[in-house]
Amino acid sequence: MTAQVFKLPDLGEGLADAVIVEWKVAPGDTVAIDQVIVEVETAKASVEVPCPFEGVVAELHAAENDVLPVGQPLITITGAAVADTDGQVPAAHEQYREEERAGSGNVLIGYGTGHGPTGRRRRAAQTQAAPVVAAPVAAAPRHKSSGDAVRVLSPIVRKLALDGGLEIERIDPSGGHGVITRADVERALSGSTATVTAPAEVSATGGVTRIPLTGIRKVIADKLSRSRAEIPEATVWVDVDATALLQARRDLDASIDGVKVSLLAVLAKLTIIALQKYPDLNSTVDTAAEEILRYDDVHLGIAAQTDRGLMVPVVSQANRADLRELAERLAETTDMARTGSIPPARLSGGTFTLNNYGVFGVDGSAAIINHPEAAILGIGRIIDRPWVVNGQVAVRKVAQLSIAFDHRVCDGGVAGGFLRTVADYIENPLLALGGIR
Repeated sequence: MTAQVFKLPDLGEGLADAVIVEWKVAPGDTVAIDQVIVEVETAKASVEVPCPFEGVVAELHAAENDVLPVGQPLITITGAAVADTDGQVPAAHEQYREEERAGSGNVLIGYGTGHGPTGRRRRAAQTQAAPVVAAPVAAAPRHKSSGDAVRVLSPIVRKLALDGGLEIERIDPSGGHGVITRADVERALSGSTATVTAPAEVSATGGVTRIPLTGIRKVIADKLSRSRAEIPEATVWVDVDATALLQARRDLDASIDGVKVSLLAVLAKLTIIALQKYPDLNSTVDTAAEEILRYDDVHLGIAAQTDRGLMVPVVSQANRADLRELAERLAETTDMARTGSIPPARLSGGTFTLNNYGVFGVDGSAAIINHPEAAILGIGRIIDRPWVVNGQVAVRKVAQLSIAFDHRVCDGGVAGGFLRTVADYIENPLLALGGIR
């Protein structure tokens, strides 16, 4: 009997391992080509992994909650080749195709997914799994309707619902994207009498709860620790009158037809314009070559708090977008990050980060630089404060700006000049935004 060993593929962005969240099959089960066999969580995304073989499951090489390195055996399939010999599509395969077309969640590119079944399929016979895998992607967002499969992109959200005794099909998504989120599940649990059990990977003994540092939490910890260890950072800040900024945002919202211009989009545009005057901050340090790499384009990272933790999705070549396009791309990017549907490729490659920590109701923060970038700009909450205008005290909309910068790429004069420029733009946005729409 022929045995095919499928190894955990590279799930994109050179990630070294993944956490086994939930097996979809068990030893003795029959599987079809492209059938989802396991859900895994990498440091950047939750992914459903399809099998390139058909046959009978002989062995699962890792248990749920185990961390499995890329390239290690994932599952062994016996009893069949890698393709159908009679040209027929198995019933299980057809069922998987229907679930995929309905938008069941993240799938991998490279296994023939994303299209309907054909009458005949041929694949070259092989003795060992060696699929070519691209970055994980999500099915296009769609609203839930009669006959649609429920979309739960995060296996952690699905597990939370199941542990709470909830039926996924009975949970209504709150957002327009049609994806059930952690907030939707928690809302449903709050009105339910079901008992929520603790996740298996969390243990509590002697009054201490032990939570494994895995997945995205581990990546966040490693990246921020590396930033603190390698980057000699300094932070400067300034208070700014944002009254004119808020008015400009309202005016822009009314003048750009069909596109809602968020405050974040306006701040991002002002930041990009200021970076053109202070390009030293749009750079990184190559410690091995002992060189500063200054980038021509601004690949703008946006710090976003999500159900899976802090993410920094990147809008590539943001400097080449006008305000309308930038607003659209920011809205799409942040929505994908919060719903868990963003591809891993869009979570790396940033050259400068903008952090709106004001959404947490705080005034200031000495943020940690998103390694290997050279700076991060933050803005706190905008609140009414007394402010001197033309020699008179008035109530104005005031916020605090801060920038943490790598002292190896520039000195305080550059960082202070950049911050003051952004502040000037916020206090007089027409100075920067005039004629760019």
